[in-house]
Amino acid sequence: VQLQASGGGLVQAGGSLKLSCAASGRTSTTSGMGWFRQAPGKEQEFVAAIRWSGMGTYYADSVKGRFTISRANAKNTVYLQMNSLKPEDTAVYFCAAAISPSGSNARSRSGYDYWGQGTLVTVSS
Repeated sequence: VQLQASGGGLVQAGGSLKLSCAASGRTSTTSGMGWFRQAPGKEQEFVAAIRWSGMGTYYADSVKGRFTISRANAKNTVYLQMNSLKPEDTAVYFCAAAISPSGSNARSRSGYDYWGQGTLVTVSS
């Protein structure tokens, strides 16, 4: 499975961006996808995830109510709509795909089997 993330850019605080992650290859083996981010000098952290079964969604507390993860039906694409962006949201955002349908590890890097390249989001104050 190959993942291609896009949609990053420069935005002012309070603005919005929509990230996309397009999957190709053996996508039928996947059970969900997620987004992680890594700010300069910090460790990678979980942002949001979605599981195909029941379309369950998971969010980090820091983005809950501002970010929305969704999947385009019949398309191997997952979106991350980011609203009310803050300077602390500045990071490289990575998408990942999981084989396991379990939601118990949706927030952990270990729950994902495939990773895409990152897309940079910069939020200016």
